[in-house]
Amino acid sequence: MKSTTIALATAAPRLTRREWLKGTGLLFGTLALSSTLAALAPSRAWALELKRLDTHQGDVLLALTKRIFPHATLDDAVYALVVKDLDGKAAADTSLQAQLAAGVQKLDGLGQGDWAKRSTADQDHDVAALAGAPFFETVRSTAVVALYSNPLAYAHFGYGANAGDGGYLLTGFNALAWLPDPPAQDSGPVPAN
Repeated sequence: MKSTTIALATAAPRLTRREWLKGTGLLFGTLALSSTLAALAPSRAWALELKRLDTHQGDVLLALTKRIFPHATLDDAVYALVVKDLDGKAAADTSLQAQLAAGVQKLDGLGQGDWAKRSTADQDHDVAALAGAPFFETVRSTAVVALYSNPLAYAHFGYGANAGDGGYLLTGFNALAWLPDPPAQDSGPVPAN
């Protein structure tokens, strides 16, 4: 049997450090074992590639989103979807990218270099001071949609979303069984098809 050796090109394209860093952001984490998402996901590890934001900006925006919409048991993977949407918007709008970069820089100034490592009490104080600013409103308005209108959040909160034409009424959510002794007539009728 005759073997052939193939020479591989080893020269890689030359990139400056700035070119390499631009668009090389990455957020990553693991799902908690007790998470409802861990049962649904094929792996406990998750990663999110950022196109315009760097890793540090992604980490700070993730921490900011967690302070604006705090849920103690919601995995960072769901919050990362907000950062993904912000990164996508920044890729399409350079002025928005500049706004996000300036906002992260301002937060880092409050946190002596890394706002994400600041105590939650200090972060909450900083977020309250930012409320109403354009940077805050950009993150908040993106987060309210990206965070709560996705299947991962639905699974975490137990929301069935639009489970067919009957919606929540035909899946038992019209019952007042969660009350101690609800009168049957107060639950309302279940619609018939």
